[in-house]
Amino acid sequence: MGRIPGLGIAVERYEAMDLIEPYHQRFLSESGLGSYPLVTAGQVHGTGIGLVKKANLSPFAEMDGLLTEKRGITLGIYVADCAPVWIVARNGSIGALLHSGKKGTELGIVRHGIRALLDTGKVASSDLIVVVGPCIRPPCYEVDFASEIARQVREYGITEIHDDGICTACHPERYYSYRRERGLTGRMLATLTLLPE
Repeated sequence: MGRIPGLGIAVERYEAMDLIEPYHQRFLSESGLGSYPLVTAGQVHGTGIGLVKKANLSPFAEMDGLLTEKRGITLGIYVADCAPVWIVARNGSIGALLHSGKKGTELGIVRHGIRALLDTGKVASSDLIVVVGPCIRPPCYEVDFASEIARQVREYGITEIHDDGICTACHPERYYSYRRERGLTGRMLATLTLLPE
C-alpha cells in the first residue's frame, strides 16, 4: 500500500504509524485479507528472520524478515525507501517477506532469507520467485542496493526476479520517502499471505 492521498504525515515514525494504521486495516479488508491476522516484524535493519507458525499479537522483536508455511496469516513489513522483498515458492507453499535497505542488504538479509527457505528442505532454488518492490535508487540515493539484492539472489541460481525499478523518492505522489521527507513521513505496508487452499 502506497501513500495515502490527503493524509498529512510530516511527523515522527510512531505517530505516523498510529495515523496510518486504520488505513492499512481498511486496505487489508478491501483486499479480502481482513479476516487473516496480521503479523509484523520489529525491524532494526539487521538480518533476523522470524518463523511464523501462528498469529502473534506483538511484532517479532528485532526481526527484519518473516517466513511462513502457515496459510491464512498475513505477514507485514513497513518501508519508506528500504525495499520490500518477497521470496515465494511457485506453488505457494512457503514464502518470506524481507525488509532490505542499505544496511540490511550489506549484511545479507536476502541471503539469510533464501537460506532459511532452502533449509526447510521443502523447496529448491529453482522453485523460488523473487520480487523487489519500490525503494530509493540512484540518482536520489548514492547506493543502488536494489541491484545488489538482485545480485545476491542470482548467487543461489534463482533466475526469476521481478523489479519494476521504481524509486520511492522520485514519486512523492505515490510513495513515502524517508530520505526525501527527512524522516518525517509515513510508511508503506508490504504484505504476503499464503492463501488457504
